[in-house]
Parts: sequence; structure tokens; C-alpha cells
Amino acid sequence: MPRKNARELRRLDPSPKDIRQIKRNPIYFILDSVWDTFNIGSMFRLADAVAAEKIYLAGDMETPPNSRIHKAAVGTENWVPWEKKKSARETIMELKSNGVQIVAVEQDERAVDYKQLAVSFPAALVLGHETTGLSEDVLNEADVIVELPMHGINKSFNVWGSAAVVAYKLLEFVNTKS
Repeated sequence: MPRKNARELRRLDPSPKDIRQIKRNPIYFILDSVWDTFNIGSMFRLADAVAAEKIYLAGDMETPPNSRIHKAAVGTENWVPWEKKKSARETIMELKSNGVQIVAVEQDERAVDYKQLAVSFPAALVLGHETTGLSEDVLNEADVIVELPMHGINKSFNVWGSAAVVAYKLLEFVNTKS
């Protein structure tokens, strides 16, 4: 299927067949109560960029259809499979029972530098609220916690930016396993 630009994506309404034609990578995203609709929309755009299998929108957060999500997602929310879930922890437990490795992206004393990340597939990246991050319950269920080193004055990176760095790190492993 030919790639589409933002203008085309915002106007297209894909059929289920169109969506199934996209070869997906064994990567999932779990967003836990992400508040900013820009981050949510950008996560759809990132999920499309890495051909993620699915996004789970867990907890208290906006979901499509939403004009602000649509604007940031440039229509990719119509192309990426997604599901609204009650909680991130329940979603994690469900995915783990199906053999999915859980990678939490968070600053934590148990975290390893993202450059040291080694995963098995399928894998899910869990990202949390912009201010409060991921809960201890969610972190305790993760198979690994990774963080991005911060070299300036700011303590943390944006949700979708962090996800992009780690997701592309995951792609390194997908491409070597294929």
C-alpha cells in the first residue's frame, strides 16, 4: 500500500481490509492515563510509524474520536488498531498471560538505561501520565523498566518522545530476528 501524507490520512476512512494489509511488528503500546491529547495523537502516529500491533488506552484518558487527537495523529488513529481498557495493570496481566514481555518506560531505581534494553517478542511498552508517571503497581508487573538519561535541567522527556526512542530501539531487535 502506498504511503499517505498528512492531508490524505486526515481524509481517508480505511476499510478493515486496508488495515489488515499492513504488516505489523509484534509491538504493543499501553498508555496509562495519559492526559494530553497531543501525546495520545502522537502515540497513534508513532504506532503507525513502527507498525505496532495495537495501542491500549487504559484508565482515565481521552479516546478517538476526538478532534485534538485526530489533529496530532493526522488520521493514523483510523489505521492503528486500538482498544479502551479499564486499567493498565489489568491490560498488562492479560498481555503477560499471552506471552507478551512488558517494558515500562519510567524513571525508577530499578530502571536500566534504554541502550541496555534486550527484549523478546512480542513486547509491550507501557507509558504513564505526564506528571505522575506509572504507578508502583504497574511498575511491579513490568518485566523490565527502562529510562532515558537526562542530561539537562529537565527531569523527564515527553511521553511520545520517550516512546519513540524506546520503540525504535525495539525495532532494532525485530529487524535482527526476522
